[in-house]
Amino acid sequence: MNNQLIITECPRDAMQGIQEWIPTSTKVSYLNALLACGYDYLDFGSFVSAKAIPQLQDTAEVLELLHASETKLLAIIANERGAQEAASFERIDVLGYPFSISETFQKRNTNKTLDESMLLLETVSEQCTRAGKLFRVYISMGFGNPYGDVWSADLVCQWVEKLKQHFPIYEFALSDTIGVAAPEQSQKLFSQLYRHFPSQKFAAHLHVIPGQEKAIVEACMLAGCQHFDTAIGGFGGCPMAKDDLTGNLSTEALLQIAEAKNIKHRIDPQAFESARILSHSIFN
Repeated sequence: MNNQLIITECPRDAMQGIQEWIPTSTKVSYLNALLACGYDYLDFGSFVSAKAIPQLQDTAEVLELLHASETKLLAIIANERGAQEAASFERIDVLGYPFSISETFQKRNTNKTLDESMLLLETVSEQCTRAGKLFRVYISMGFGNPYGDVWSADLVCQWVEKLKQHFPIYEFALSDTIGVAAPEQSQKLFSQLYRHFPSQKFAAHLHVIPGQEKAIVEACMLAGCQHFDTAIGGFGGCPMAKDDLTGNLSTEALLQIAEAKNIKHRIDPQAFESARILSHSIFN
């Protein structure tokens, strides 16, 4: 196993739930600071309804002002129009679609049933192929859900198998949308996924309750997971999930774990510290 972390920084996730408007120039300054850090991927914005996520309605404008970087840019989409728009930008490398294995949450998050989402994925995957974009699917509610819908590791594997059979998915991001993942459960889930799909790329998109980061991340790592989604300061959460947001896995916590375990990564410490300081002028 390659002893190097892959990190997707998620300022989009951090900003999307903030009600007060963040000026476009502020977003651009922060994203450019993050691009200087050396992240593998940057989840920088989304092409979704401005009514649903008003904070990100300037994503296209922001994109035009981002500096050149080796970091791959990832945009979230939730419908055909958004996918078409995102795919039209040469700078965008990855399109991400949130596919919930909880029917209740899929309706709440994208206003679609699971069957309707499967039809949309067909269109989105075709657009990705034509535009030369990588296609990332988030398995949201991947560790459980608060709605009473059935969840099991077997169900997660069944959905991964079904989606793999139909679409050219580059990576699945197992998403703990509301912070219900537990260490033993996380290790078993990723172990089962890697056992059944040894050549498939997986990532962990964790919304973690403070104090639980180390145990859950180490459990995922023990199962073979090397790709983690983070946000500086642990800011963010999913505003569609429930009223009280559970923050993202903090980048600081992941880097501390990597240092303790002597695991390599691409983050430049000085650039990261500058971005971290800047983040506190935006998120508080």
